[in-house]
Amino acid sequence: MDLPQLAELALKWLRREESVKGVSPSLSDIFVLKSTSPTPLGATLYEPVACLILQGAKEVLLGDSIFRLGPGDVLVVSHDVPVNSRITTARPSEPYLAVILSLDVSLLRSLYDEAGRAASGVVGAKRTALASTKADIRLVDAIARYLALVEDEVEAMVLASAIRREIHFRLLMAPNGRMLRSLLRHDSHASMIAMAISRIRQDYRGTIAVPKLAREVGMSPSSLHKHFRAITSTTPLQFQKDLRLLEARRLLIAGQHAVSDVAYEVGYQSPNQFSREYSRKYGVSPSSDLRARVAPG
Repeated sequence: MDLPQLAELALKWLRREESVKGVSPSLSDIFVLKSTSPTPLGATLYEPVACLILQGAKEVLLGDSIFRLGPGDVLVVSHDVPVNSRITTARPSEPYLAVILSLDVSLLRSLYDEAGRAASGVVGAKRTALASTKADIRLVDAIARYLALVEDEVEAMVLASAIRREIHFRLLMAPNGRMLRSLLRHDSHASMIAMAISRIRQDYRGTIAVPKLAREVGMSPSSLHKHFRAITSTTPLQFQKDLRLLEARRLLIAGQHAVSDVAYEVGYQSPNQFSREYSRKYGVSPSSDLRARVAPG
């Protein structure tokens, strides 16, 4: 199946979702994103996924790197990482469409163990948490077959695991799968940074002691800082700050908390400091954002 056919299948999948309100339990790790118009640049947290663009275009900013993605491009995200992104090309007659698959690290690790030297020897791109390339036709076909399973519950139960395994294998062996391959070695810097990210996410409200964090993941403080920045384009402390501010914006959007309450909820000791850092990141004060979110109509 080629890309235009997969786009048609994705639209059919969306129409089915609107009518039945839910995917098959066997396919809970895949979804289709659609937009009929461009979107403003916004901060978000990417978790490990593969994103195949079917129609339209998108930009993702990670530090100083800009990923411009169009039809046929597949973006692989190996680590939790804060980014800025926007849809740049979309219209009602030809909406932006992307298929997004959550990555299963345990499945990738089992495939890596089986592939052995073949996986280790595949030439790859720069080692950052994000990497993009043109999708191999075999990957497109596997994703299409996986998405089509939603129409038949029995087929999904029987075939989903095998096709999911194939998709992960294609991603692992692709040119932009280098970071995935590195991540799966327990002694690699990629694996240690993933552990550090996990610890920060578990207690992002607390105080981070970088030397203690480095010891916990088996690195020196200088090595942690160097490789954390290389992979995520940020530092452990800035990563924590981004998590706090993303959660703060989510709470403000909900419109059920005062600004000072949100500041304390996400770990700030000073509402004034929170307001300054929020304004610096989002370009508006948290109180302005709150008023806009709760305004009637």
